[in-house]
Amino acid sequence: SATILNPTYTLNLSLFRLYVYALHGCLCEVAFTAVWDWCSTRDRRLAGHSSLWALPMYATAIYLMESLRACLLALHQPLPVRLIVHTMFIYLWEFSWGSGLRLLGACPWDYSGHRYNLHGLVTLEYALPWAAAAFITEQHVIRNTLRIRLSLELIRLGKGSNSELRHESGISFVTEILIKKLFIVPKC
Repeated sequence: SATILNPTYTLNLSLFRLYVYALHGCLCEVAFTAVWDWCSTRDRRLAGHSSLWALPMYATAIYLMESLRACLLALHQPLPVRLIVHTMFIYLWEFSWGSGLRLLGACPWDYSGHRYNLHGLVTLEYALPWAAAAFITEQHVIRNTLRIRLSLELIRLGKGSNSELRHESGISFVTEILIKKLFIVPKC
């Protein structure tokens, strides 16, 4: 039977997806910058870096890419076309966020040293990495995140006597749900 979702439940699902997308984006950025730095300096520490600004930037970008993906799939666009559209969206998103952050004096990146850059906010040299990121995002991150459905039982876990225990142990409610969904332990 079909389940009718109430607005609170839908909001919780949306917040959960934003959380996953933010963490995914930051993790990928740290990994990319670590590898990029290793390729140019051979620094074996693999000390990647990011900015807290990346959390809302990646969360909202991938969240919007959900709708873009759905539209492109509804139009029966082949994967190469979808990747080009997603990559163009990523460039537009990076340029928009970079422009806004630069106005605040807070833009954490500057591509001015790259050959094919636009105002130091985007560079065509990253077209292939962004296309690869678009592929991973569409084929794995969005598709698998949309498959996660939080049951009302798990949402109720955040209420009552156990919530204080989780708060004291430092485990966020959303992280606990993610762990339970990804690492289901069979009962004996």
